[in-house]
Amino acid sequence: MQTAKLNGMEPEVYLCEVLNRIADHPINRIDELLPWNLMQSGANPAQQRRAA
Repeated sequence: MQTAKLNGMEPEVYLCEVLNRIADHPINRIDELLPWNLMQSGANPAQQRRAA
């Protein structure tokens, strides 16, 4: 949660995003769900929701 904050993301929104993705996400690519990787993916709902 603190890492999400440090990366400029709303912690609650980040947690919801990870929980929505994790069930279908391959275990060998779990690092893609880290805050800085979600930000780089271009589809960062955590920041989009904050702006709304």
